[in-house]
Amino acid sequence: MTRRPLALSAALSLLVAVGVLAVATPASAANLLANPGFETGTLSPWSCTGGLGSVVGTPVRSGTKALQGAASSSDNAKCSQTVAVQPNTAYALTGWVRGNYVYLGIDGGASTWTPGAAAFTQLTVNFTTGASQTSVVVYTHGWYGQGTYFADDISLDGPGGTGVPGVPGNPSVGTITNTSIALSWGASSGTVTGYRVYEGTTVRATVTGTSTTVTGLAACSAHTYTVAAYNASGESAKSGGVSATTTGCTTVPPTPTGLAVTGATNTSVSLSWSASSGATGYRVYEGTTQVATGTGTTATVSGLATCSAHAYTVAAYNASGESAKSGAVSATTTGCVNTGLPKHALIGYLHASFANGSGYLRMADVPSSWDIINLAFGEPTSVTSGDIRFRQCPVAECPNVESETDFIAAIRAKQAQGKKVLISIGGANGQVQLTSTAARDTFVSSVSAIIDKYGLNGLDIDFEGHSLYLNAGDGDIRNPTTPVIVNLISALRTLKARYGSGFILTMAPETFFVQLGYQFYGGTCSGCDNRAGSYLPVIYALRNDITVLHVQDYNSGPIMGLDNQYHNMGAADFHIAMTDMLAAGFPVANTGVTFPALREDQIAFGVPAAVSAGGGYTTPAQVQQAVNCLVKNQNCGGYTLRGGTSPDFRGLMTWSINWDRYYNWEFSNSHEPFLNALP
Repeated sequence: MTRRPLALSAALSLLVAVGVLAVATPASAANLLANPGFETGTLSPWSCTGGLGSVVGTPVRSGTKALQGAASSSDNAKCSQTVAVQPNTAYALTGWVRGNYVYLGIDGGASTWTPGAAAFTQLTVNFTTGASQTSVVVYTHGWYGQGTYFADDISLDGPGGTGVPGVPGNPSVGTITNTSIALSWGASSGTVTGYRVYEGTTVRATVTGTSTTVTGLAACSAHTYTVAAYNASGESAKSGGVSATTTGCTTVPPTPTGLAVTGATNTSVSLSWSASSGATGYRVYEGTTQVATGTGTTATVSGLATCSAHAYTVAAYNASGESAKSGAVSATTTGCVNTGLPKHALIGYLHASFANGSGYLRMADVPSSWDIINLAFGEPTSVTSGDIRFRQCPVAECPNVESETDFIAAIRAKQAQGKKVLISIGGANGQVQLTSTAARDTFVSSVSAIIDKYGLNGLDIDFEGHSLYLNAGDGDIRNPTTPVIVNLISALRTLKARYGSGFILTMAPETFFVQLGYQFYGGTCSGCDNRAGSYLPVIYALRNDITVLHVQDYNSGPIMGLDNQYHNMGAADFHIAMTDMLAAGFPVANTGVTFPALREDQIAFGVPAAVSAGGGYTTPAQVQQAVNCLVKNQNCGGYTLRGGTSPDFRGLMTWSINWDRYYNWEFSNSHEPFLNALP
């Protein structure tokens, strides 16, 4: 139903009469309104309901601007301004209006209107303020369903009022004792009678100057203060707050508990935790880097990359120091691209370019249980050339090798089933050192040629041996300087950009190049192997681009985990400890830098398919015990997960599909149904 003006009602006629006849001579003639003709080009300080007011260049009564109010069937486009006035004083309000049913008046008082003005018409309202009145709200508006109106040159004539003071400057803390906190602040603009110091909504002090000392406080107690100015017209808005803690603290606060992730967006993670007694404030850390601080028990960490993994801790502090950090929680920002992989994948290497004791297996004969098939291997023409070549196994070595046409057709058939086929670069014999930008560029072009020729879904990096190392002094995984590291990162970024978000990028480093970095880092340790931890800067740089990182949990010596105990390959304990390091993140030895946690869906681990495939063979029962611990926190054998459970754990990798076939498919027959049954 459309509301209509009561143009003929007695009540409105009386209101108009009051507006017209209650004439009093203003005490003085000075327009108290700001921006009365809207010549600033903006509405400020006018405000209009429903966002229906605007400044236009035509029609205007004078000058170059006027107000336009687009009244609708549900909003009369009321535009108003608050003005300071004096009590018991006569004022004259005038304005020029145009349109159907345009009103001029003051809130709670007199008003007038015109039912229709084809040209600008002057309206006048005279009124006298009340005995204690210090402000009025002047308005103009149209009427529901009567269309657009215009107003210009609005004037309120009379003496100005005092108005409330401006907001004081934010307080700062002076001398602090066991029982008092001294404060000072910047003076307010306007007429100021005094200042009130607030703690929350409670007034703690009232003074006429710009400083005070709040007394009678408890020792080692935290307080937050704001300040407001006041006069006869009222009180200003409160200043910003300042926090301080009285002295007398004898201990640091306890470690906060209950840290939890409360939300995530593409670029932020929100956290909350329980209060810690005696705390002045809290600091949120990602590794050793402080990323947020505050006095409350919530925080939002912003400016993060889309689909990126993070692990946070929180510590409480007061004047005596900082508590120990809480346990870590992991979070992933939203916006991840769907790679087309199952939640839990089976990943294997296919001996496509050579034969060994396991025999050659044609691509068409690879069972459908394998979700990612890595073609082993693309190798360089020389160690430093960057020129990667891939060939099918020669007939002399593999008598049953298929033709290239059949090989490509079999790849297409796998892809049609939703499987991903990648080219794996490196291996035990394929040393790749991108020591120059020329080698980097050759690497990009030659790998692209392989991907394009066979129509592959992506790339696996299996750099072993001496492919990666760190120059002395290269001690920051976030900013590496060693050419073989820098050039590999650049090359992989270029390939990822070339093929887009659907490009699958996996890596299969040995534990020596990743988890060993917790104890030794090749760029900073004295006398240790300069390859120790050398994959870490590559993983760090590409942490938002890597689809799956499946560390080889085999052919490894004992490695120290986050429990500071050594773990040996071949049992569930090794896989649990090594994988938890990726889910939790860890400090890199002797660098002061933390390797951050990866997303759960990026993490898998690799095991030999059989006893003949490599050192570290683990029985299916032990492998599945490890996965159940990581995914469900069940049967962890006494190990405590530092990275929490990982329900999105990506899956299992093995060397190799050929060896699995040789041993009657023990690996895939055991683990495919197990992975599929995980939540």
